[in-house]
Amino acid sequence: MTMHRVVSEADWLEASRAHLAKEKEFTRRRDELARERRDLPWMKVEKNYVFDAPEGKVTLADLFDGKGQLIIQHFMFGPDWNEGCPSCSFWTDNFNGIDVHLAHRDTAFALVSRGPIDRLEAYRKRMGWNLRWVSSLHNDFNVDFAVSFEPEEKAKKYNFGTLAPYGQEAPGLSAFRRDEDGTIYRTYSTYARGLDVLNGAYHLLDMTSKGRDEDALSFSMAWVRRHDKY
Repeated sequence: MTMHRVVSEADWLEASRAHLAKEKEFTRRRDELARERRDLPWMKVEKNYVFDAPEGKVTLADLFDGKGQLIIQHFMFGPDWNEGCPSCSFWTDNFNGIDVHLAHRDTAFALVSRGPIDRLEAYRKRMGWNLRWVSSLHNDFNVDFAVSFEPEEKAKKYNFGTLAPYGQEAPGLSAFRRDEDGTIYRTYSTYARGLDVLNGAYHLLDMTSKGRDEDALSFSMAWVRRHDKY
């Protein structure tokens, strides 16, 4: 066992209180960032995106399911893939079942990928997820939201132009708002490490003495498997 500093109860409480002050400051700053995020300008969605769903064709408006807001997870599942990205699957394990709670705050949730709908459905059932999942294979949604790239595209277009694409598919999350007249607006998107805050499993590990324990790995998520492959 790696040796670590061990102290008395009194010293442990003193150190914990000092750290709590920093955590409280972080919480206040996070609340401030959330307020600033809500104040960001919106962008009108001009295209009428039509997706493939298990029941047939659905529009972006249909994905709101009567709600005023919609959150979409840009899930990495390419047109010729047979299963979803392990890391995106790790994140989705954290989301499964959350749509019921979001619905009570006027918010719908859905996954969107370029994979054919039959493969998305097969993988969704394999993973045991109950979330809404539709295919953007036959529209420009993934390209327009900078999460799918053609092989010849070498420009740095991912994460608001700050990163080169990982490959042909990349992860992300976008939020939308719908007015009473049906107009849809894009209110927020986040990519790359911006998605980190959404993974509860990682943040539980952050509270342990080992943390994420990834320093010796070839890359940070090298240990991650689809949950039926551990």
